[in-house]
Amino acid sequence: MNSISQRFEILRAKKQCALIPFITAGDPDLETTAEALRVLDGSGADLIELGVPYSDPLADGPMIQSAATRALKHGTRLIPVLEMAQSVTRSLRSPIILFTYYNPILNMGVQEFLLRVATSGIKGLVVPDLPLEEADILIQSAKTLGIEVTLLVTLNSSPERIQAIARQSQGFVYLVSVIGVTGMRSLFDRRVKDVLAEIRSVTDKPIGVGFGISTDVQARQVSEWGADAVIVERLCATFGRDNAISRTASHSRFL
Repeated sequence: MNSISQRFEILRAKKQCALIPFITAGDPDLETTAEALRVLDGSGADLIELGVPYSDPLADGPMIQSAATRALKHGTRLIPVLEMAQSVTRSLRSPIILFTYYNPILNMGVQEFLLRVATSGIKGLVVPDLPLEEADILIQSAKTLGIEVTLLVTLNSSPERIQAIARQSQGFVYLVSVIGVTGMRSLFDRRVKDVLAEIRSVTDKPIGVGFGISTDVQARQVSEWGADAVIVERLCATFGRDNAISRTASHSRFL
């Protein structure tokens, strides 16, 4: 399995925009999640974002919150998620990016957490509530284990903050395309195009756009605006084993 950066290098050489689907681990169960990862990998996903269910998901909209609530009720916790990932990553082509909040990391201990992530074969981290001012310790520790920590830019980020985030972010820069939480939107905020251009002016790192992309039309739009990747959150809702697999399989590469 390639690193996040290596995957983007391959895609850039092919002049392709990456498809990064998101799923919530443990909804409806971890066995289904493992199979969904295999299906996504075989259906054209370039990278896959795997969300760890959390009881207070400040950045997540109703769909992901519902998925996380179901997963937590079924007993899904961080360590079993990492163990599940370890059982499947060796068979995957697509690098896995773990999406988790900072509190579970602190509860486990940063070094212990990173060692477990590295052992699981996961290649990247997105921590939406990680303060930029505290990111360096996590980034440097993760880097020694071959894990890339990706930081988020919002539509309200100042030029100075965009430059600082772009400088520290690993793998790619994650542009949040909405004001507020995740979830499907019928229309894009036109500032996405402008902020994409602003990020591009300060870094040559890949830029992924997420939070709100749910259709192929929206994905093509941000690709035309210059995004190197689209993160699709629609896949987070799974309502039973058969339905989960059919939903993930139906979202093959559309770019």
